Amino acid sequence: MKTILNVIWLVLSGFWLFLGYLAAGVLLCITIIGIPFGIAAFRIGVYALWPFGYTVVDRRDAGGPSCVGNVLWLILAGWWLALGHIFTGIALCVTIIGIPLGIANFKLIPVSLMPFGKEIVRSDQPFATR
Repeated sequence: MKTILNVIWLVLSGFWLFLGYLAAGVLLCITIIGIPFGIAAFRIGVYALWPFGYTVVDRRDAGGPSCVGNVLWLILAGWWLALGHIFTGIALCVTIIGIPLGIANFKLIPVSLMPFGKEIVRSDQPFATR
């Protein structure tokens, strides 16, 4: 079932969201200071490409730098990426078949707003690896 949902997701919204995260990551990697933010964008982009079967968990070892990174991320890229998830989720919820995909899109909003201090793991192991 996860594979079927992932394939439908890929066709309807996953590829376009991945391209948005890829563009944000490339723009953020232009400067040396932005490289950690670009890496976070690439990490979330892969998650947005194939989300079913994975979940986001909090990392216990994340501290102050993650908080500062989240504030900067929110200003630099988070709002735009979250808006992409909101509009795509609303568009997917128009049809009955797209409702589960729209809900999955809404679940990506928190990680797109504040990605630092989060880890993406398989659903069968819902704990951070660190």
